[in-house]
Amino acid sequence: IRSLSNNRRNIWFAEFWEENFGCKLGMHGKRLGSPKKCTGRIHSSVYVSGLEKVGRDSIYEQEGKVQFVMDAVYAMAHALHRMHRELCAGYPGLCSRMMNIDGKELLAHIHAVNFNGSARTPVIFNENGDAPGRYDIFQYQMNNKSVAEYKVIGHWTNQLHLNMESLQWTTGDSSLPASVCSMPCRTGERKKVVKGVPCCWHCEQCEGYHFQASEFTCELCPYEKRPNQNRSSCQPIPIIKLEWHSPWALVPVFISVLGIIATTFVIVTFIRYNDTPIVRASGREMSYVLLTGIFLCYVITFPMIAAPDIGICSFRRVFLGLGMCFSYAALLTKTNRIHRIFEQGKKAVTAPRFISPASQLVITFSLISVQLLGILVWFATDPPHTFVDYGEQRTQNPENARGILKCDISDLSLICSLGYSILLMVTCTVYAIKTRSVPETFNEAKPIGFTMYTTCIIWLAFIPIFFGTAQSAERMYIQTATLTVSLSLSASVSLGMLYMPKVYIIIFHPERNVPKRKRSFKAIVTAATMTSKLSHLAAERPNGEVKTELCEGMETSGECDWEIFDS
Repeated sequence: IRSLSNNRRNIWFAEFWEENFGCKLGMHGKRLGSPKKCTGRIHSSVYVSGLEKVGRDSIYEQEGKVQFVMDAVYAMAHALHRMHRELCAGYPGLCSRMMNIDGKELLAHIHAVNFNGSARTPVIFNENGDAPGRYDIFQYQMNNKSVAEYKVIGHWTNQLHLNMESLQWTTGDSSLPASVCSMPCRTGERKKVVKGVPCCWHCEQCEGYHFQASEFTCELCPYEKRPNQNRSSCQPIPIIKLEWHSPWALVPVFISVLGIIATTFVIVTFIRYNDTPIVRASGREMSYVLLTGIFLCYVITFPMIAAPDIGICSFRRVFLGLGMCFSYAALLTKTNRIHRIFEQGKKAVTAPRFISPASQLVITFSLISVQLLGILVWFATDPPHTFVDYGEQRTQNPENARGILKCDISDLSLICSLGYSILLMVTCTVYAIKTRSVPETFNEAKPIGFTMYTTCIIWLAFIPIFFGTAQSAERMYIQTATLTVSLSLSASVSLGMLYMPKVYIIIFHPERNVPKRKRSFKAIVTAATMTSKLSHLAAERPNGEVKTELCEGMETSGECDWEIFDS
């Protein structure tokens, strides 16, 4: 430590001494007006040290870079000393070889020095002439007195040396926190760079049907695809169809199978008892047409549930409305015949035209041909094909998205296909209402009426269920099940009300399957006239009196029953 006694060559040191300790060095001191005298003094131009100590009795701190100046001077001195030893070989003072020093030669000696500097650290130079980096590493942390200060936790000398036990983190544990502005984004997330800070970003998840196209962008997957689980790419959306084991298929199939069995049983029974009075009275030819339509209504369930292809789609187009068309064309022809017979009977005793079985078949198939013509036009203008509907089950969550394999039958096409059959059904219902006053023993007027009323109720319930579920995720299942069940129920109503009572009599009461008195058309006309009269007198006579009068007017022998047999 420098003092007044060992730093005599510095002419300014006495002035520094006075300034640093705030005192005056006797009468020769430079500091004016200071009441305090330094314990040291100047005697005969010689400094005599006192009790003051630099760094102990003052706030003086040496400049931090002084050590580098000192090390630089010592490095030059060591280089010159080594150069003198090599060139002068013990010669005192400068020899002739050192009179003109080559700077490059001196630089080589400076590069080769190796000694401990003022900070007691080695002073050396690398091949580029640079001193090795030496750094103290500090951490701002709380000491034992809860005062924040910088504490040395390591140093750098060619490599990092850290005292891990001295480190303190706000987390309270010894694990190292990540020293980055932003953590790397996960797969499926894009980087949204902070404006003006290219090394910092926010991670944003690719939403919906978007996938991570690059580090900074998300792109929308093609319409038929969805992002994979980590949103790194797109994958095809699974394609589904109505499966046979689904409850939406099992119930319609079960009803259809029962209906096919029952219809087949009725057809077989009618064929076996083809010439019995009940079968003849029900109109054999028209009954077989009607039973064929009922059978087709049950059968359509299977192509409606089967996996769509060109063949299945063709079957759907043909038979979707054909079964109903067969059924209601036959029923319409029957009710129209009954209506015309009784209307004609009110006017004349001659029979109306086109009431024979052959005429009835021609009328029925004429009505059916309209449906077939529409189907042919449909095939010609728009050949059947399949497509995958990705929009029906395109949910918000791509994981639940599904493509549905469908036939190209739109709701409008479905309405057109069933529209003609529904028109026949409504017309048949109108005729059933008109013939509601016909005696119940005249063929099937009243059973047909009840059949049509029930059928109308079924299809009125079908419309809101079918079209009301257009936005449902289960649309395909609900609409297919609703349509097939409605067709099967319509067929079941016709089968149950029109043919099951007849089959019951044929099998279990054959004694009732005998011919009754066959009336001429004149008798039928008389019955029609008396029926009209009955409707006018019903309000005036007690129960039974009107029927008695009607029967007596027709000269029946003991019973008042009529049948119209088809020859």
